[in-house]
Amino acid sequence: MTQVTEDLNIKLAVYMERLDNYIETHSVLTENICSKLDRMDEDIDQIKNWRSRFLGAKWITGVVGILALHTTVILSAIFGMVRIIK
Repeated sequence: MTQVTEDLNIKLAVYMERLDNYIETHSVLTENICSKLDRMDEDIDQIKNWRSRFLGAKWITGVVGILALHTTVILSAIFGMVRIIK
């Protein structure tokens, strides 16, 4: 009976050691995953920031183009009226 109890205690100790190793490894893995997810979140924020800057620059370019077109039309209309008046 004592032999069986000793074998059971040894098996239980081995199992507990393996379980401790598994829990420790799992904790490290979880920390690594969390840190990588945090970095990915920061990268996504940077991409959104650059996207908004790009869209802002695109919008400003469009406004400047429309302004240039409008100025050209107005100036040509003024020059046309000046030629008709003379």
